[in-house]
Amino acid sequence: MRKFYFLSTFVILLATTSIVISCGSDDKENYTEIPDESPVVLDLDAVPYPKLSDYNFFEGEMKNLEPVFRVIPYDLNSTLFTDYAKKKRFIWMPAGVKASYESDSSPLNFPTGTVLIKNFYYDNLLPDNTTKIIETRLMIKKADGWMFANYVWNDEQTEAVYNVLDATQQLTWNENGIEKSTEYQIPALDQCLTCHGSNEVATPIGPKPQNINKLFNYGEGTQNQLQKWINTGYLENNLPQQIVSTVDWKDTSLPLDIRAKSYLDINCAHCHTPGGFCDYTDMNFAFNASNDLTNLGKCIEPQDFVVGNEVYLLAPGNSDISLVYTRMKSESMEMRMPLLGRTIRDEEGVELIKAWINSMPRDCE
Repeated sequence: MRKFYFLSTFVILLATTSIVISCGSDDKENYTEIPDESPVVLDLDAVPYPKLSDYNFFEGEMKNLEPVFRVIPYDLNSTLFTDYAKKKRFIWMPAGVKASYESDSSPLNFPTGTVLIKNFYYDNLLPDNTTKIIETRLMIKKADGWMFANYVWNDEQTEAVYNVLDATQQLTWNENGIEKSTEYQIPALDQCLTCHGSNEVATPIGPKPQNINKLFNYGEGTQNQLQKWINTGYLENNLPQQIVSTVDWKDTSLPLDIRAKSYLDINCAHCHTPGGFCDYTDMNFAFNASNDLTNLGKCIEPQDFVVGNEVYLLAPGNSDISLVYTRMKSESMEMRMPLLGRTIRDEEGVELIKAWINSMPRDCE
């Protein structure tokens, strides 16, 4: 069963402000100036800049990630697991250009000059339960396509510097009352294309209509993200009335089937889809292809990575002989899935997929 989400029509109420002038008062005392132009600095011939602050995406202390004018926060219905790191995402576009809709399951067609900003951070880092931003990854749309620019934050959380090499950071934190540790992997720049490549061409993963068709609290109010982008001038108003959307896989009020397929889409489909890094396999985890369980490996015998009793890629009703489940719960560098982006198991995600597989009628034996 698919869920259809409808874009709402939002009415903007403009408040009339009265200006009272009194003798001896400062006219600017209660006045906040709204800039006409975004203060972001982006010269496509000069990027990547050596420091994250050079772009001027954030105001005040940079670690607070308070966006400047026209840098807009956004989120996804379901997010990629990266060793329990949290993410804050933003988008910026230069004046006079807009993205356009192509399909529910395709990234928006972004104009030259677009910047996608993703910050990876942890709360409750031990021993002092502090928050630390580890890295910020940018995707910048140039005339000839997308480029990657990764920035690693210093311990003082005052700056992030451009980085092209892989690195690790040993982290221990409190995750819902449970102490967890990881050797967090910062990817080398040339690894980005492994996940972000479609037919070896760099492409975004998250900002597809199916993933960003959701409500977001912008502080001054809650609004559908796509409608917000239209109102801001970032998106053409060419959306269909209905968008088949993924859901938050953590929302247990929703059916198990759509939660599991939403999880597989955001965590696996960037590789397991036509044109992806692993398109040589018999699996296509894209959300719009998941109604046919054959695309997810149903009753297909695996050709590699078998280490135990795995008989099929996906065996409905029996997770123990399903290679998809075995690889998701593995922490072995050679066996784990995804190959990149994690070193530890996504305990909640693994349990979701196990429950989903075992909820199906047995069909392969």
